[in-house]
Amino acid sequence: MGGPSEEVLDAFGLSEPVVLLPGGQGETWRSGAVVLKRAVSESVWRAEVLDCLPGSEAFRIPRPVRSLRGEWVEFGWEASELLAGATDVRRQDEVLTAAEAFHEAVAGLPRPDFLDGRSDPWSDGDRVAWGEQSYDGSPAYGELTAPLVDAWRPVELVEQVVHGDLPGNVMFADGLPPAIIDWPVYWRPPSWASAVAVADALCWYGAEPELAARWAHLPEWGQMLIRALIYRMTTEDLVAGQDFWAGVARTSYEPVIEVALSYAG
Repeated sequence: MGGPSEEVLDAFGLSEPVVLLPGGQGETWRSGAVVLKRAVSESVWRAEVLDCLPGSEAFRIPRPVRSLRGEWVEFGWEASELLAGATDVRRQDEVLTAAEAFHEAVAGLPRPDFLDGRSDPWSDGDRVAWGEQSYDGSPAYGELTAPLVDAWRPVELVEQVVHGDLPGNVMFADGLPPAIIDWPVYWRPPSWASAVAVADALCWYGAEPELAARWAHLPEWGQMLIRALIYRMTTEDLVAGQDFWAGVARTSYEPVIEVALSYAG
């Protein structure tokens, strides 16, 4: 889709050439010490929250940058400060510890209105995982998720705004707390956000089942892992369909499904 235009740079008072940053689905750019990416439905809400969030010794956040007109979004782009560090998907316990502190810091926020109007494979997958939306899916998807659906049961947990995609969005730098970036906002229990991170780590980042065991003290852990897997698998099926399950994806999910079921009782 290309990087930010000159009018975007001018709007934020930036003059240095734009450089494509690694990660960010190829849509995150830097100009000097400012990061630019295309705005989404939660951009303004998120900027207001992060602008006012107190500093912490447990985590860092990228502070949003206003345009010269004092706006958070200009010409469909948002801006934030560039933070030192790099992601490391092997450091999952540190990711989860930083996320706990972050979720405690944002626990008192009200439910954002934009969640009701958000429609994409990730939002739909989340609703399916929580029984708020139905989805038939491809035959392979139905076969794989069947034991998870059978083990699914209602839970009573306090919901709040959480970060729904942690593993690749926490950066580490020597001598600094972990930095939590690229916040996709969901309204779910914090233990669900942790379960998504653990499921991702087990499926894709070489984590061992002991990771799930170390975080099994979190509320309704088995049910959160079940929902985390249904969420991810539904999203994958919505995006790619039956073909997604033909190769490594199936063998990646199958053992993690067994881990989740072992905690479901």
